[in-house]
Amino acid sequence: MTKAGKILLVGIGPGNHEHMTARARQAIAEADVVIGYSTYIKLVQDLLDGKEVIKKGMTEELDRSIEAYEHAKQGKIVAMVSSGDIGVYGMAGPTYELLLDSGWTPDDPIEVEVVPGSTALSSCASLVGAPLTHDFCSISLSDLLTPWPVIARRLESAARGDFVVALYNPKSGRRTQHIVEAQTILLHHRSPDTPVAIVKSGYRARQHIQLVRLAEMADCDIGMLTTVLVGNSSTFVREGLMVTPRGYANKYNAMTGETRAGEQAGRSLSMGLEGWKSCVRQYLRDTPKVTLQQAAEYFGQPLSEVLDAVGHATLDDQAGIFCAQRAAPDSHERLLTALQEWGKLRAVVRSEGGAVAELLINAADLQEKNGWLSIVNDSFHLHIDWRKAQQIWFVSRQDQAHGIQVLDSQGEALFNLWLVAGETGFDSAALQHYRDDRTQFGVSTPEESCHHD
Repeated sequence: MTKAGKILLVGIGPGNHEHMTARARQAIAEADVVIGYSTYIKLVQDLLDGKEVIKKGMTEELDRSIEAYEHAKQGKIVAMVSSGDIGVYGMAGPTYELLLDSGWTPDDPIEVEVVPGSTALSSCASLVGAPLTHDFCSISLSDLLTPWPVIARRLESAARGDFVVALYNPKSGRRTQHIVEAQTILLHHRSPDTPVAIVKSGYRARQHIQLVRLAEMADCDIGMLTTVLVGNSSTFVREGLMVTPRGYANKYNAMTGETRAGEQAGRSLSMGLEGWKSCVRQYLRDTPKVTLQQAAEYFGQPLSEVLDAVGHATLDDQAGIFCAQRAAPDSHERLLTALQEWGKLRAVVRSEGGAVAELLINAADLQEKNGWLSIVNDSFHLHIDWRKAQQIWFVSRQDQAHGIQVLDSQGEALFNLWLVAGETGFDSAALQHYRDDRTQFGVSTPEESCHHD
């Protein structure tokens, strides 16, 4: 009876034996068969005496998994080696996919063990300082298996979210423009002076390190053995070290260790989850000329978050001259019917590029058909996808403005409708309809702080 085999998925770290874990060395020593990309095999060649060695090319990943499974079914212990961590852009994923598709389960006699290793982003980071001390993400620029629009969308999200970004597979002989496109996307949200570390062959014989600005990144010597670390808005370079602050300076005096005014050791920051919306209200009190959209841009948050902060104002913590009340989610269709009594309105629609269209309309002319809210006349056509309306907020700015802001699923403005004031102010009937509908459809907050009337 053939004994059960075993598959060891081994991350060997950056390649230097000093940075290989003891378990990785032990796993290779246990193996009867060692499988890997030829470059990885060379990194552990001195550990392979007396073992069957199977080398595979760069595009033969699935073949490696098949070979490992076939040898394990013969009762052999198989070590599949990969640089870095085999579970990070490595062979652990494809191997598990193959095994599961073949009917293997964790209860199968063939045991599978993942042996973690130091991945490229952490080993390369250690060579340049401490760039990953705060939130970070990794993105592969290889479009061999991932469509470029998906990669671009992830780059955009990471850049907008102010993550430190580790770029894997940044450039090859055929893929030369991907790093240029990545640079362009990152520069939409990052300063050209953002620090970038370019580490080639970290902890290997041809190790090469460059510290440059984001504006210079695409012009540097970058290849498939390179990992690129792009800092966030706080990352700095000093004395040749790239460092991303953890955030202690937000709470403590660096020299004395004492907490800053308004902060408490071991408690959330004043701008933490509990307190940041109070900061929004403070900002609106301190800057009375700012709009809610400008406040959202100032805090780098969706408009819905600012409106929620305004909506939870209290008598002791008001939002300046603004008041906001969210309409109940199940009231949108009824509200759409009711607002046709509001008379003249100013419809405001913004494009993603920042253009703003303001149209004077009659509320009674708004028609909803097949999910679209439309007005068609001799002067203009207005069409809004009403199906995208996820939130509706009643908003007032003292006695200067009254209306609704309609938001999409991302919490951004889909369109706004404002009552139109004449020379003598707002039409009393229209204003009363607005107030009645706000009372009927609005969700009350625990402590009403806005006196709209």
